Amino acid sequence: MTIRRLQPQDLPAYFYLRTALWPDSALDFELEVAQILSADHQVGFVAEQEGALVGFVEVSLRAYAEGCESSPVGYLEGWYVAPTHRKTGVGRRLVEAAEDWARAQGCTEMASDSEISNTQSHQAHACLGYQEVERIVCFRKSLQEVET
Repeated sequence: MTIRRLQPQDLPAYFYLRTALWPDSALDFELEVAQILSADHQVGFVAEQEGALVGFVEVSLRAYAEGCESSPVGYLEGWYVAPTHRKTGVGRRLVEAAEDWARAQGCTEMASDSEISNTQSHQAHACLGYQEVERIVCFRKSLQEVET
């Protein structure tokens, strides 16, 4: 198992993994990944086993994160391991790579989020030492005029 930075040649396999995590993100894939590959404030790492990508983590620097007292904060923007490779240490190694990168950027804290209903993610975060700090419910209202 190798954990390494995301490279342009990884994009076809990366697209598959990323779409498994975020099915609605396919339309923005090229733009978002171009930013990850070129920005100083974010990076992607992939887990490769026997020539196949089996997981990824995207990490960024944020000025603020809920429950954190320092700035910048390393932030796990996305974390995914293929179901057949879960509970084998792949996820842990990906997050460790993200944390190492954040430390190298001067961060003293790391943060993440998850959907309230994603209890599997909550458990995975807890196993790596992450503590729940807040729960929120997000709201939306369209401001388009309603015809009467």
